[in-house]
Amino acid sequence: MLSIDTLRLFLHVSAAAIWVGGQFTIAGILPTVRGMGDDAPRQVARAFNRMAWPAYGVAVVTGLWGVLEVPLDAIPHPEIEIKLLVVVLSGLGALIHQFANGNKAMLAIGGAMSSLFGAAAIWVGVALAV
Repeated sequence: MLSIDTLRLFLHVSAAAIWVGGQFTIAGILPTVRGMGDDAPRQVARAFNRMAWPAYGVAVVTGLWGVLEVPLDAIPHPEIEIKLLVVVLSGLGALIHQFANGNKAMLAIGGAMSSLFGAAAIWVGVALAV
């Protein structure tokens, strides 16, 4: 059925797919990208960020919107707090990765944080919907 709730969920899932799926896709193609030149990984990362950060914002806004649609006494605790935590940690990991300035440890830690916590957010989101 078409409704505002369906639109919100569609936008939320689509944005999460871009944010999390894009990170795993980039990780998968990175060895090939490295072979295209020294600056190629940075260029691909910048291009991805032009889509990823807006998608993250859409996922956060639509997620909060969805929570606001639930009566206070029906909000599932502690699952919703766990979901919010892993979403924030995914974004924090991406920021660490983005501002690592070539520090390989920070690149790895930030990238792993962002991807793994992003996947955890999807897992918790699916569990909340079941």
